Amino acid sequence: MTTNPGQNVQYLADYRPYPFVLSATRMRFALAATDTRVRTELSLAPRDPERPEDLVLDGGKAVRLLSLTIDGEAPDPAHVTRDGETLTVAAAALPRHPFLLETEVGIDPSSNTAFEGLYISNGMFCTQCEAEGFRHITFYPDRPDVMATFHVTIDSDLPVLLSNGNPVGQSQGRAEWHDSWPKPSYLFALVAGDLVAVSDSFATRSGRQVALNVWVRPGDQGRAGFAMESLIKSMKWDEDVYGREYDLDVFNIVAVDDFNMGAMENKGLNIFNSKLVLASPETATDGDYERIEAVIAHEYFHNWTGNRITCRDWFQLCLKEGLTVFRDQQFTSDMRSAAVKRIEDVQALRARQFREDQGPLAHPPRPDRYEEINNFYTATVYEKGAEVIGMLKRLVGDDGYRRALDLYFDRHDGDAATIEDWLKVFEDATGRDLAQFKRWYTDAGTPRLTMTEDWRPGEAGGTLALTFSQQTPPTPGQPEKLPRVVPVAVGLIGPNGDEVTPTQVLELTEASQTFAFEGLGARPVVSALRGFSAPVMLSRDLDDATRAFLLAHDTDPFARWEAGRDLALSALTAAAQGQATGGDYVQAIGRLIADDAADPAFRALCLNLPGEEEIATRLSTGGITPDPDAIHAARESLARRIAETHLDLLARIYQDMTVAGPYRPDAADTARRSLRNAVLALLTRIDGGERAEVLFGVAGNMTERMAALTALLRRGRGQAELAALHDQFVDNRLVMDKWFAVQPMAAPPAQAAQIARDLATRRDFDWKNPNRFRALLGGLSANHAGFHAADGSGYDFTADWLLRMDPVNPQIAARMSTAFETWTRYDAGRRAKALAALERIASAEGLSRNTREMVSRMIAAGA
Repeated sequence: MTTNPGQNVQYLADYRPYPFVLSATRMRFALAATDTRVRTELSLAPRDPERPEDLVLDGGKAVRLLSLTIDGEAPDPAHVTRDGETLTVAAAALPRHPFLLETEVGIDPSSNTAFEGLYISNGMFCTQCEAEGFRHITFYPDRPDVMATFHVTIDSDLPVLLSNGNPVGQSQGRAEWHDSWPKPSYLFALVAGDLVAVSDSFATRSGRQVALNVWVRPGDQGRAGFAMESLIKSMKWDEDVYGREYDLDVFNIVAVDDFNMGAMENKGLNIFNSKLVLASPETATDGDYERIEAVIAHEYFHNWTGNRITCRDWFQLCLKEGLTVFRDQQFTSDMRSAAVKRIEDVQALRARQFREDQGPLAHPPRPDRYEEINNFYTATVYEKGAEVIGMLKRLVGDDGYRRALDLYFDRHDGDAATIEDWLKVFEDATGRDLAQFKRWYTDAGTPRLTMTEDWRPGEAGGTLALTFSQQTPPTPGQPEKLPRVVPVAVGLIGPNGDEVTPTQVLELTEASQTFAFEGLGARPVVSALRGFSAPVMLSRDLDDATRAFLLAHDTDPFARWEAGRDLALSALTAAAQGQATGGDYVQAIGRLIADDAADPAFRALCLNLPGEEEIATRLSTGGITPDPDAIHAARESLARRIAETHLDLLARIYQDMTVAGPYRPDAADTARRSLRNAVLALLTRIDGGERAEVLFGVAGNMTERMAALTALLRRGRGQAELAALHDQFVDNRLVMDKWFAVQPMAAPPAQAAQIARDLATRRDFDWKNPNRFRALLGGLSANHAGFHAADGSGYDFTADWLLRMDPVNPQIAARMSTAFETWTRYDAGRRAKALAALERIASAEGLSRNTREMVSRMIAAGA
């Protein structure tokens, strides 16, 4: 039987400072695959000598304590106890003055399949310590508000030995590193292995030279150049835009094959999942390149927003992650198309975070409790956290934002800060009262706005009154929600298509408010929520003709795209319920994509139909039970109708968007390929795959090959192409991850689960590798109708593999369990099968705390 959930709940209200001050940490590692020895010296002092307290250190069950001394003397064994994952030294054994605590422990990196702490990936020692991995290396106060300098010595015969900070000693079989910037344990890093570096340098604005290295396995050097280019661009951008200069003499990045996350911002030594470092035209898609650029920037930006200023406790996680996501979004907007980036960010938010907000896993950006912190690395913390900062910037303006950030860096450099600290600098820098705005951090759920219009003509000009009402649905633990500050950006467009009122930001602070626009010559069309000015759902009474008008004339790129999206969703949701509509959308989309002056990337975004999950969300929000099979059929039908109606136009665009010359992952060429591939997906429905088959054979880059393969698989073809891709790249793990993912994702829904099950029996399904496991199970869950197959096959397959993964790597099992997040929205038959799968997981003997928490919350949603 599973352990009862909730037994390890941590509460924000219970926070208290650590009773000891830790000023310096010295560590010495004698690396060995099965018996690594770690000696640690902690320079400690009681925070209040007059009130002695026990010294409690965190330490995983697999950490073997070999010795412990206080100022060189072993304490009475009766004063040292170990319970679960803590080691306690009684206050009676501790001095009331500064003292040195020394420990020696033994750990077995080779058996660490959870990839938390120190582990081995294909012969390379590496670490992952966020959030609570350091306790699997040694006994330590493993919490973010305990910050110390680190001096690390590594003994090993491996040729490359890396840690945080600057190198201060190097000899045969030994390396020493010193990080003079105090940091919490979660930012510790160590890497040792047979590695080679792609190297460069960067001159900071103060003239200091920084040595840059991207460390990879021998043979991968040719695929690390773009990562280095991205790092240099990030360093320059952070100086130019935020005034932040790098503060060490060296910056290292290491590519690791086995990694639970995307990357980690350890001070001066960023450890990356290899898929976010290695890229070549033959092996990586345009999306891979853009993701590498963004994540390299994200982790570098953490040097200030996460490292120099960290979070006081894990409840404040969105402080560092939301701000850094916002900064990497700004960076990508500057490097590529700002309009396209904004739309893509909104798409991702709606696909992941809105879904989270509407289900059993809903939580505020700053939760007030958690059971397993690894389960809170969520879209709400990251993407919604970034949206909240975007709203702040919109409310205070560019100048106010810059003043607030400068004050934040000055006031809190070296601190472990809180959301209250963050909001206070904005209040002090701009004079605004942000007490109500704070609800964005403390309340879960997506606010729902309703907009109504009242037009009153007059001799001196008409008046348009816009009334906005806001309401946030109940979420687990928060049944009632007070109104929030919602910035709603609006513009007015005249009947002739000209903008008569440029963008204005209306601040909604009440449950219902009215804003009037006077002196208008004719009734305008309202362009609302421009730039997606707040992460809300907006409901307004619009017919398809007005949506088509906005799609044709809106000057705001997001609002224009949104009009097309709403037009498509109107058609798709109607079709999924058996109604024949969509004519307005088909004609409007043809006019838009025929505009050769428009950005190809924007045209591609408009041409891509809403996903099946998004359609299901729209139906469910409207109180309609979604039918995954009907949704799939409706989407396929509308796509074919677009292709048939605009066949000649699409064929012309396909030819016009051919990119000549060598492959470049820049914004211009990427945009052309994105439009060409979107068009190909439609044309394949008409030509049976003729163009896709040709493209796969002649393409000189992975972007076009994967687009062609996906189009073929969706039409029930592509087996020869799959075999060819496999034979060419069987030894390339990252390409093979794509190979595993695309098959269940692009399969006809009725076949998806069986295809996934067959792939799971292959010898090259290295399921203990997080990337390979995510590829297969993520590919199936991305096939909406396939995962939600009426016979429950998608649920059963996923449950089988979550149960297999959980005892090996609980983090990965817990994160992939979110495939079940929306199970309660479907029909009774599907709900019964999904619930049976969830209960089978929940009843497993020895289920991890990670997976137990996620599954129990999802089961509770159906009660």
